Order: sequence, then C-alpha cells, then structure tokens
Amino acid sequence: MRILYYTGKGGTGKSTISCITSIKVADLGYKTILVSSDPAHSLRDVLRVKVGREVTKVIDNLYAINIDPVKEAAENYSIIIDYIASVLKARGIDESLAYEIASLPGMTGVVTMLKLNTIAKEGYDVIVIDTVPSGEALRYLYVPTIIGRISRKIMKMAMPFVELGKVVEPLAGIPAPSKEVVKKEVELLEMFEGVKDLLLNRDVTSLRLVTNPDSFSIANARRAYMQASIYGLNTDLIVVNKVLPEEVRGSYFNEWLSEQQRYIEEAVNSFRPIPVKFLRLFKRELKGIDDLRKAADELFGDGNPTEVYHKGEAIKVEYRDKYLEVTYPAPFISKKEIEVERVGDELILRIYTDAGPVDLVIPLPAIAFKLSLKKAKLINGYLHLYFGE
Repeated sequence: MRILYYTGKGGTGKSTISCITSIKVADLGYKTILVSSDPAHSLRDVLRVKVGREVTKVIDNLYAINIDPVKEAAENYSIIIDYIASVLKARGIDESLAYEIASLPGMTGVVTMLKLNTIAKEGYDVIVIDTVPSGEALRYLYVPTIIGRISRKIMKMAMPFVELGKVVEPLAGIPAPSKEVVKKEVELLEMFEGVKDLLLNRDVTSLRLVTNPDSFSIANARRAYMQASIYGLNTDLIVVNKVLPEEVRGSYFNEWLSEQQRYIEEAVNSFRPIPVKFLRLFKRELKGIDDLRKAADELFGDGNPTEVYHKGEAIKVEYRDKYLEVTYPAPFISKKEIEVERVGDELILRIYTDAGPVDLVIPLPAIAFKLSLKKAKLINGYLHLYFGE
C-alpha cells in the first residue's frame, strides 16, 4: 500500500494535483481512494463528480470521499469533548466558550489522520490525501509515545474504579470521567499509534509539497518540509504548479517570466536532492476527468506516481565517543532561528520563521532519559544533539 500525502499553501492547486495523481494511478490499475477534508468541497469542483461523506466511485479503480471534520468529531469523539467542556463549565467558564476550548486544535488535520487509520484497512492499493497537515495535527502523532503503553494499561485497569470518582466530585469541584470517556481515550490513543506507524513508514507514506513559482508559496513549502522532517515524515517530491509557458512572452509578461525563472531555480536548489516536477498554467481551469488526465500525462509522463522518488534519512540514534548522539533533519534552519530545550523526556524546539515562532515537542528515545543534553549543533541541515551522564 502507498499513501501519498499532498499539502501546500492555499491556492497553489494541491487539490488539482491530488486529483491528477489519483487518476494517473487508477489508470495504471491500482485500486485508489482520494481523501479530502477541504470544507470548500474542492474535489466536487475539480472532478465534476458529486463527492460527499460516503465513498463515491469516480472512474474505474478510483473512489473519493470528502471528510467533514466537524461532523466526524461530533459523531466519534463528542463524548471526550463533552467531558472536557463539563470540567471547564465546573470551573466557571461559559458553556459556549467551554466547547470552543474543548475542541481539538488542528481538528481538520487530526480527524483526517484518524480517518486514515480506518481507510487503510479497507483494501486500497493507493490512498491519496488532499489536506494541510498542520503542526498541531502532526503533534498528536506523538501523544501515544509521550503517554506510553504503561499509562494506557493503567487507564484500562482503572476503568472499573472510575465510578468511585463520583464520591469525590463534590470535594474536587469537577466531574469525574465516565467509563465510556476513559474507554474512548484509550481507543483514541491506539488509533493515533496506528496512524503514526503508517505515516512514519517511509516505504508506505510520502509527503508531497505543491507550490507555485512565487516567493510566498515556496517559503510556505520550506516551512512545511522543515516541520515534516523534524516529525519524521518523508518528503519525496516537490510539484511546482501553474508555471507560465514561454509562449506568453511579450511586453506584459516578460517581467513575470524572469521572476518565475528565478523562483524555479530557487525551488530546485532549496529542495535538492528531492526531485522537482513542473506543470504549466493551462489556458483555463482544469476541470473534469479528460482535462485532468491530459495534465497527468504532462506531469508524470510514462512514470508511475506510486514510486518513492526520494527517501531522506530518518532520525538517527547512535553512540559516539561516550556521547549519545541524536540526529534530526532540520532543513532551512539557521543557528539564529532555533532554540533547543530539554524538559524531562521531551525536547522542545522553538523555531523562528518569517511567520513567527513555532514550538515543536519531540519525545526522546528511552535511552536518553537518564542522560542530560550537553550540546546541540547544526551541521549541513541536520540538528545534532549530544547527551551524556
């Protein structure tokens, strides 16, 4: 099974590229499902096929589904949200505000990831995901690791005794969780663990970044690549979409073409050695299966989009000269843009980007728990952390 995870800045055409890829692999004979959590229902507009919350057949070998993250959360995880909201209300917070606070941060990305856990068991050869994996969503991949298997076993063992919490409710001033809440929490953690195993398997999942030949979307792609690399996802392809063809050259477009060439060179150099593919800006919007199939032939030619185009190095843990060395990919970070802090069994990276500071929390390998962080170095796009007694 292959999972192709497309993301990019709004307006770059990631939904279109996702549809193009899906049609190409379906035509190659792979049973494929295209998954989107776009509230604007872009799949329906691009494919010209009504795609909703139920799996819909588009063409032979190709199916599509549009996830509604709000409804998914309400139907499957409302019991947890209700409990968190009840705790907040007991603390005097207004009910409407309590529910806003209780809702999962990055819900669109989180619910899409959880849905992936179900879809992956349904026998598809290829899953193409059209979404924006925010830092908030990716952070949840590590929740099961942080909490640990032992904590979950304790939660399961404690389930028969949760009703005792009702006795101390008046003293504590907050409601005790029910058996159903605890059971759902354990189930949620196990789902996150399953999704993490899928997304971090570099033979199964590839993150693909869609950008346009302009400074803003390329900068956004850099940030997405940096964040995904630190979390361990493998980025194997960059797609530069909406490239102006040479035939538009004239007094009006000359400057646009010159700027575009500069940005294309910047993209190729920035993401090297990750391959970069280009798709021209067509005379009109790409809509419908025929248009998308022609674009797929231009983008992929005789190639197979299920190929793993590039496999970057994963996080490495090894001993060197009496030190434990942990190496994280950290592309596009300079020494002035990152702070590293050790807090217990976690590593906190504060990254200063042009969009403001971003905090990433990464659990450390168990072997590092008894050691302290001695130094950190940035060497050729990798963050090297050295731990000692």
